[in-house]
Amino acid sequence: MKLLIVDDEELIRNVIKEYALLEGYVTDEAKDGLEAINKCSDNDYDLIIMDVMMPNLDGFSAIKEIREESDVPVIVLSARTDEFDKLSGFDLGIDDYVTKPFSPKELMARIKAVLKRKSNDDKITVGNITIDNLTREVLIDGKIVDFTHTQFELLYLFLTNINIALSRETIINKIWGYDYESDDRTIDAHIKYLRGKLGKYRDYIKTVRKVGYKFEYKE
Repeated sequence: MKLLIVDDEELIRNVIKEYALLEGYVTDEAKDGLEAINKCSDNDYDLIIMDVMMPNLDGFSAIKEIREESDVPVIVLSARTDEFDKLSGFDLGIDDYVTKPFSPKELMARIKAVLKRKSNDDKITVGNITIDNLTREVLIDGKIVDFTHTQFELLYLFLTNINIALSRETIINKIWGYDYESDDRTIDAHIKYLRGKLGKYRDYIKTVRKVGYKFEYKE
């Protein structure tokens, strides 16, 4: 697995690199958003760790450009703690948001949680929605719709649990892992953007009061 570490602070890049190497990851580095975009044009990465506040080009702008060409998983690493910043990141299709100061061990756990979502050769069709784990494609009404890594995993979880109410805790454990710490607003944000991708089928995802969500479909 190859990671791209993007941060304007060399010390932070070195710390992440040290822990990543201990986990067996291959690493590459970029000191700003512009360099990250150029690196992504020339290389294939399994995951990107992206700072937000950087010179030349900020992290969010870099993610926006990278997303035009790739759905590579992205974990944002930022000193910004405002809900607006987190939601802005999720709106761009990031997979996780870690605030500084951070625990390198926790960051490694979150990286593992994202990377463990392995594809297989299952193809599931529910109504006019088809999800193909081999090609990592989602077809809606026969047309391919771009989904981020996390959105794909969420939809797969729902389609393999049709008409079953899934608690927020279950969703977190299945998608991000047991060590992931988050609040309801983060999960709700992911569901909001997933519904947006489903378009006219957005209402298939029902909110189950005091529980979580379920994908409701009746033939």
